Amino acid sequence: MSDSTQPLLKVRDLTVTFGSHRRKLSAVAGISFDIFEGETLGLVGESGCGKSTTGKALMRIVEPSSGTIELEGIELTTKKGKDLRNFRTRMQMIFQDPISSLNPRRRVKDIVAEPLDCWKTVEGAEREALVNDLLSKVGIDPVAYGDRYARQFSGGQCQRISIARSLAMRPKLLICDEMVSALDVSVQAQILNLLEDLKAEYGLTLLFIAHDLAVVKNVSDRVAVMYLGKICEIGPSDTLYESPEHPYTKFLLGAALEADPDSPIHGDVLSGEPPSPMNPPSGCRFRTRCPNATDKCANEEPQLVEIATGHQVACHYPLSTLARK
Repeated sequence: MSDSTQPLLKVRDLTVTFGSHRRKLSAVAGISFDIFEGETLGLVGESGCGKSTTGKALMRIVEPSSGTIELEGIELTTKKGKDLRNFRTRMQMIFQDPISSLNPRRRVKDIVAEPLDCWKTVEGAEREALVNDLLSKVGIDPVAYGDRYARQFSGGQCQRISIARSLAMRPKLLICDEMVSALDVSVQAQILNLLEDLKAEYGLTLLFIAHDLAVVKNVSDRVAVMYLGKICEIGPSDTLYESPEHPYTKFLLGAALEADPDSPIHGDVLSGEPPSPMNPPSGCRFRTRCPNATDKCANEEPQLVEIATGHQVACHYPLSTLARK
């Protein structure tokens, strides 16, 4: 990870709301975070918490309702048309479903070359050489498979092709949206190892969105935990996994399955269903499922507060504070 004190990506008070009037759905509710050059920030949480919407909002695939997004000090939310298209090449996104994200009518070599063709950065023999190099980097033989279609590949191979396409414009930031969740465990390991190698080779910065806590821990420098559109905790990966401060983070870690069949079953199980994002609870959004909730949690919304170097938690009663009482 870079030692730079200036973040590559700075997000402040990002809000994404769908619908209007009385049928508003608060998908992302005013979140703020930084990603520094060369690091991997993991974003975890239950299904429907707003992880993927956050990634799409950063790319402006989904328009933010309010807030600011800065990449390398340049504000993105005010850019439109050609200016937005030009700047968007610095960010690329790898989607959850590798097969549906590839054009079924185009051959693999043309899929990877599409960004180059759109921007006409290279042509002719140089274009072909670059496409062949990208496919080779992700483990796809361009001579044997370059003329095939996406339907002729497995899910893992399609994800490799998606990665090759995302690297064509040499982006600064790569947003990985549940990129291994549809793959079996052995293929997941191959894709993650490939991603780590490419991160080092291309100098990438990653936002890694996933619900698999074990995967996120292995690939991330820092981890942000989302609940119902809010970030409730963010900190270094090892610190957050060893000493979670937010009750939701603790329950989330407790629910993770262990590979060892003889490992003890966790006693703390999170009960109940998440509230509707169309009618979120007042104050702390987790209070309706939290065993430590008080009237203060209902009346005051907790803000992210730094409790240790680089470790922030949005909770009126952090777990370490309760343990000392």
